[in-house]
Amino acid sequence: MMDTHLYFSLVPEALIASQLPPEKFGQYYATGYGYKSKGEAAFFDVDPTLLGDFFDLESALEKCVAHPDGRPKNSVYVSTYRVLEHIPVSALGTLYLTTAYGATLGVERSEGPLPTGDGLHLYKELAPVNSLVVSSQDPRTFYEGITTAPSKYVRFPGLCFVELHLGDLATDPARGQGLDLPYDNIFHLREVLIEVSQPGKTTKIVERVQSAEFAYRMIKEGSGIYYGNGPDLAFYPMPSHGDLREHNPLWWRSANQ
Repeated sequence: MMDTHLYFSLVPEALIASQLPPEKFGQYYATGYGYKSKGEAAFFDVDPTLLGDFFDLESALEKCVAHPDGRPKNSVYVSTYRVLEHIPVSALGTLYLTTAYGATLGVERSEGPLPTGDGLHLYKELAPVNSLVVSSQDPRTFYEGITTAPSKYVRFPGLCFVELHLGDLATDPARGQGLDLPYDNIFHLREVLIEVSQPGKTTKIVERVQSAEFAYRMIKEGSGIYYGNGPDLAFYPMPSHGDLREHNPLWWRSANQ
């Protein structure tokens, strides 16, 4: 009898039941079967026993059965609406990052303290919104500022976001070299970084709505992906480039094509 997995997809936001193990699900979800669009996939393994009653899991799991010829059921969508706010941090397992070519990397949650880091930060929000934001705040302060202790009217019940690499712009946005950064409109990025480096301004949106995909190689070393729901904030540290080259060379090459 095939195992049934429950995955929380970030690109796009959806809760999905599948009989495929993570690596095969990532390949299926990223490279596309038939009408499925192609692109990166990022998803968490979810423990269904730690979810509440918001989702109709029973009906979805009843439909997640093998085909008559024995092929596993690729996917049954449980929900595509208000998913993140109903998945507590305690229900999350491994985070999987799949490249557009179908190579999947598993990233485990850190049990240590969250990184703070020096200088300015570039955060890409993954769910429930897709904005690109610069901030002078460390990840936890940034998260709390739009969830549990909002400083403005905008507030989310939870947020998943990733910290991206800024290079020299993190400490010297006016004169730092940014020619090697693969971001659109680097001049605008400089402007907003300079603005949040001044007293009284901590966060500013670079792009209000942006593609959900991002270059995995641009995840800031020493940082990674953050998932919060209410007061709980989990951290999934991205392995260093050197570690990826040594221990996950096929994934690393696929991520850089």
